[in-house]
Amino acid sequence: MSNEVRLDSIDRDILFQLQQDGRLTNVELAKRVGLTPPPCLRRVKRLEEAGVVSGYRAVVDPAAIGRGLEVLVDVEVYSTDRKTVEEFEATVAAYEEVVEFRRLFGRPDYFLRVAVADHGAYEAFLTGRLTGLPGVLRTESHLTMKQIKAIP
Repeated sequence: MSNEVRLDSIDRDILFQLQQDGRLTNVELAKRVGLTPPPCLRRVKRLEEAGVVSGYRAVVDPAAIGRGLEVLVDVEVYSTDRKTVEEFEATVAAYEEVVEFRRLFGRPDYFLRVAVADHGAYEAFLTGRLTGLPGVLRTESHLTMKQIKAIP
């Protein structure tokens, strides 16, 4: 049985508008989707309670906080015993520089998105923290030339 929530076109429009600007007032949101405020608010609450809307956040300019260099990192591990994997994941997830961390099917084993101030800070992170962890076989770093599309 699926936990998928049925969404109609108004629900989808509400989600689109909230993804563009999560700080919209209910009155403005209702106006944009063609509803009056009370039914719009009920729909938003239903979407929140169902977990479709899982939160709201501020989008921060990385350069403004000293994290202007973003590096995508592939990590392969040689040790896949549970203890090593759990320790590796807990350690990497705790690193402030790691802004996204995924375990993948196939190769590479992990994908990281790392945000740091500059190339020197990335080198220090890579050599001083990541490559020395137990189980790490190989890392491959990818620097972005141009960002074409970003998740809002």
